[in-house]
Amino acid sequence: MNAATPTQAIYGRTADGDLAALVGDNAYLALPVADGLRLWSGWRIDRPIAEWRRADFSGFGDAIADEAAFRVLVAEQVEHRREMIALDRQHRASDRWSPWGASQGGSVYAEGVVFHVTASHGGFNLDDPRNAAMPAALRIESGWYEEDCDWAMVAFGFPELFTAYERRIAEKTLRDTYPERWEAVHGRPLAPGESFTKDRRLFEEAHAQDWIVISASMSGTTPGLVQCVAALGGKRDRRPYRGFLVPKAEYRAGPHGFVIDEARHETWELPTAPDA
Repeated sequence: MNAATPTQAIYGRTADGDLAALVGDNAYLALPVADGLRLWSGWRIDRPIAEWRRADFSGFGDAIADEAAFRVLVAEQVEHRREMIALDRQHRASDRWSPWGASQGGSVYAEGVVFHVTASHGGFNLDDPRNAAMPAALRIESGWYEEDCDWAMVAFGFPELFTAYERRIAEKTLRDTYPERWEAVHGRPLAPGESFTKDRRLFEEAHAQDWIVISASMSGTTPGLVQCVAALGGKRDRRPYRGFLVPKAEYRAGPHGFVIDEARHETWELPTAPDA
C-alpha cells in the first residue's frame, strides 16, 4: 500500500502509465493532453499507485508543461500541509446563522476570524474589530465573506493566517474576480493578461458591434468547416443570430469568444432558431 504522510509525497506510475503522486489522502495525476499535461486530483484512493486508473480522478486544475512542473505543484501541496499543521486551525461547533443558512460548524483561523460551513455554502465571518482592520478596499461591511471569491479578501487582509499556497490562490482569485479591489490595494492598474474579468470587460467593449460565436459544431455537409452561430457582442439576448462558416484550422474559441471576420467568413442560413 501507499504510505505517504501529510508532509511528504510519494511518486509513481499508474496502471495507465501516467505520472502520479500521493500526499496524505490527496492523489494527483499528470494527465497527458494535446499541449502538455493537466493536473487531475482524487481523494483516498485505497490502492497502490501502480493500480490507480484515470477513472479514479475527477477534479482537474492547472495546465502544466512537463513532469518538472508537476513535481513543483506537488511539492507546493506538501508545503501547504506542513503550514496547515503549524497554523493549527481549530474546529468548533456553532449555531450561528449565516447569509447561507445555519452554520454546521466553524474553523477558527484566529480570534474573530471564523470560517463557517452550511448545508449549501460557506464563508468567513469577521467580528467587528477584525473587519475594521481589513483594508478599506477589501472590506465587506457585513463582515461575511463567501467561500468562492470573497475569501480571497480575507487572505489579503490577514496573510499570516493562510498558507503560501492559499495566498497564491487568493492573489489570482482577487485579480480575476475583483480587479478594481486588487488595483486599489496595490496602487497600480492591472495590465492586459493579468485579470480574466478585466480582460473580458475590455474584450466586450472592443467587440460590442462584432459578431461573436455563441455555439459551434463541425459542418456535416462541408468538411473542414465549423458551423458557427453568432450574436452581436456575443450576447445571447441580442437577436437575430447569424450563421457563419469558419475553417476548422482557424477556429479557436479562446477565453472570451471567437470574433467573426465578416469580410472572410462565409455566411450560412440558420435552419431553425438556436433556442427552438
